[in-house]
Amino acid sequence: MADDSVRALGALIADARSIGVLTGAGISTESGIPDYRSPTGIWSQMQPITYQEFVASEEARLEDWRRRFIMNEDFARAQPNAGHRGLVALDRVGKLRGLITQNIDGLHLRSNCRPRRVVEIHGNATRGACLDCYQSMDLSTVRTLIEGTGRAPRCPSCDGWVKAAVISFGQSLDQKTLEDALGIASDADLFLAIGSSLVVEPAASLPRIAQQSGARLVIVNQEPTPLDAHADLVIHQRIGQVFDALGLG
Repeated sequence: MADDSVRALGALIADARSIGVLTGAGISTESGIPDYRSPTGIWSQMQPITYQEFVASEEARLEDWRRRFIMNEDFARAQPNAGHRGLVALDRVGKLRGLITQNIDGLHLRSNCRPRRVVEIHGNATRGACLDCYQSMDLSTVRTLIEGTGRAPRCPSCDGWVKAAVISFGQSLDQKTLEDALGIASDADLFLAIGSSLVVEPAASLPRIAQQSGARLVIVNQEPTPLDAHADLVIHQRIGQVFDALGLG
């Protein structure tokens, strides 16, 4: 049975016309994907490869791809959970203005959330993309090229370097992607921050932008966040359990 906080969230969803959503690592960890930024995550165990290092060094490019293939083994094993499915349900009933995710695992797309509703603010690690012309490359093709040549892949169209289609450390966010995320936050009358620590910018500012535009703010996260005191409702529970209790999982 849903507790008072979940019933309050249900009432807010029922009243909302335009719901904006931000998701972070917490929704993916419930599908078994590690939180790579956590104290025990991969970035605490090895120095990240920056965008500048990727561009400058063949050794760095090959090491970056080696790590991406390992990450994608985690992503391939994972399946969308009740939280992902609940957000798809919000889209199906016409309430979802847009879904901004900090995650790079592609699970929102695999849960059948419509691509035009999803803004992957940090990119998507399940494919490659040319740094110059942005042409996509399947990871299977990337692996074949590396295994066959011993070299990092280059774009068949323009000869630019192909990198995982994510925002690496030291790389600027795509301006259009950022504008799309700001548009979702500004247009929402209810904004849900789900599974995000709300410390990584610029995503961490989106809930306050939504509030400044008139939205109610709900935070669903197992751990406290810096914005809890500013939210209209805070739920410290597992995301899947919340959406199951709402009947949306």
